[in-house]
Amino acid sequence: MLGIIAVVLVVMWLLGFFAFHITAAAIHVILLIALVLVVLHFVQGRRAL
Repeated sequence: MLGIIAVVLVVMWLLGFFAFHITAAAIHVILLIALVLVVLHFVQGRRAL
């Protein structure tokens, strides 16, 4: 689930960067959230149940 959210956020970041000219701060916040979610996905995926 976190991986899907991270992919959606990265796509939104790319669209905002190349198509819609969103402010620089918003683009970097979206990218940061996406990277954090990707890291959390990998950390939680390796945990033994």
